[in-house]
Amino acid sequence: MTNNEQQIAHFVTTYKPYALETERKTGISHLFILAQAALESAWGTHAPGNMFFGIKAKPNTPTEERQLLLTTEILPCDWQTYQRNPALQKFPEVLSVTKRPDGKYTYKVKDWFKKYPSPEASFTDHALFFLHNPRYAEALKVKTDPYLFAEAIARAGYATAPDYATQLKKIIKQLSK
Repeated sequence: MTNNEQQIAHFVTTYKPYALETERKTGISHLFILAQAALESAWGTHAPGNMFFGIKAKPNTPTEERQLLLTTEILPCDWQTYQRNPALQKFPEVLSVTKRPDGKYTYKVKDWFKKYPSPEASFTDHALFFLHNPRYAEALKVKTDPYLFAEAIARAGYATAPDYATQLKKIIKQLSK
């Protein structure tokens, strides 16, 4: 077994019970939940503050429940447009902006993310995020199908990566074996 295979096996063994319990409570496919946790946390190797799903903190999130982290965002506008438009200025710190071949821009930024006392709290909050956010109402109609749910949450804007659904579906397939 390679190191990568060991890492994946450890991740599944450790976090699948949380995904199954969340599915039991909400009906959201445990394969989707586990795949998204794997993608967002690099198979559990990058989950500061037990943050497995990349959920952003709101401005009113208490200080002890949030953390400032480095992240990458794909945006349709250049740096000058970003600076001139206060509605776009949502990051505490922008470190770099690079134009992509598709005409969009990769922003390396620091942003506020939620942090949790335990992995279980992260998995529970992740499910509540979908259940209580109206923009995911359409996605919830297909919550039992991990592939369709991945496509639906990507369409609803869960992440800025243009290939987010593709990445998730690849991991879902890997976990289904």
